[in-house]
Amino acid sequence: MGKEIGIIMAAGLGTRMHPLTIKRPKPLIRVFGKPMIETVIEGLIHRGITEIYVVVGYLKEQFSYLCTKYEGIYLLENLDYAKKNNISSIYAAKDVLGKADCFICEADLLVSDFTIFDKKLDSSGYYGKMVKGYSDDWIFELKNGYISKVGKGGADTYNMVGISFFKKEDALILVDKITQAYKIQENANLYWDEVIDQNIDCFRLKIYPVEQGQIIEIDTVGELIALDEKAVLANADTEEENR
Repeated sequence: MGKEIGIIMAAGLGTRMHPLTIKRPKPLIRVFGKPMIETVIEGLIHRGITEIYVVVGYLKEQFSYLCTKYEGIYLLENLDYAKKNNISSIYAAKDVLGKADCFICEADLLVSDFTIFDKKLDSSGYYGKMVKGYSDDWIFELKNGYISKVGKGGADTYNMVGISFFKKEDALILVDKITQAYKIQENANLYWDEVIDQNIDCFRLKIYPVEQGQIIEIDTVGELIALDEKAVLANADTEEENR
């Protein structure tokens, strides 16, 4: 295995988890006593990754402790986080994306099983969770074993879980496509995955399956309470240190 780096997107406003995210960024919401972003970082470290870039924006100063708690953490600032979608976070990382094989991870994930990072990754691709029946979430359509579409809504297919992996050569293509798209004002509201979909023929992306519960996405306060009933109280003190 050659050199790998990690990019974690942590710049968003987290409005769906108000009021908890009014004074605390969503990735620092504690679940079972631990900020969610730390489970992502520790999963990458488990794989042996020693160079991790965290793209910050909203309440950016609250992430600074990560640089002392863990070795090899670097913060990148997304200046457009409040007015553009998460395409802006990938654009903010364009100077490091493509320097090596790369994981791109959302920061607001609870990674409960670090062995998902033990996978042999011989191709670029997305981690995905099979969902039976219809899902209105982000899904992947497959053709001949490779992703043919990234979009919303589908039945009996793999759902996006917030982790992807790009070989260096594909990461360089991604940088080029993101940079081109970012120049167009109408693309301000794009998710970066939509740029992948628009250029799907430029990539050969596999699905790397994960099981239910290995990665947990928490989008609302209700989902947080359902998982950890003590979490609201644990996150009530916005001045609490994360160290």
